[in-house]
Amino acid sequence: MEVVLRLAVVADGSAVAALARAAVETQFPAYYDAVQTASAVEHITTLDTALIDDGTYYVLEAAGEVVACGGWSRRNKLFNASTAGADTRLLDPATEPARIRAMFVRADWTRRGLGRAILTACTEAARAEGFTRLALMATLPGVPLYKAFGFTEVEDAQLPMPDGTLLPGVAMERPIEENA
Repeated sequence: MEVVLRLAVVADGSAVAALARAAVETQFPAYYDAVQTASAVEHITTLDTALIDDGTYYVLEAAGEVVACGGWSRRNKLFNASTAGADTRLLDPATEPARIRAMFVRADWTRRGLGRAILTACTEAARAEGFTRLALMATLPGVPLYKAFGFTEVEDAQLPMPDGTLLPGVAMERPIEENA
């Protein structure tokens, strides 16, 4: 089945939210307890529409259905539930990394290269805007994908959800090669 990568549009919002919710509900229980999973469903699956407005969020469609999504940001926010230190200021490509954000793959579409395809598109777009590094805050289910894509662990983290729940995560970074 052909899979098509394209920039997300506002009309994709409900499909993206449903995909993100389903991905967290099915994939997080292998890494997190029931309270952490429920909190993640509530707080990290809400689409940050600024990503769509900025033209930095992608969807992958198969037979008209969104099966994966994710993007990057040139703004100072590392992950959806974060508010501490986050703002809408534009990052300086010369000194700050672009942010990989809100990556989700439908459970029945994992391990098919969809996450890699989105990360490749994000890397190319960030490079075109002068960024030389990428950063992200990984939830545990995403760590293997990000490592396989060349991200290295910077530090373990506890991601505070707005309800006080803490999710173990990993801050990761990767250089953007000039001739990749």
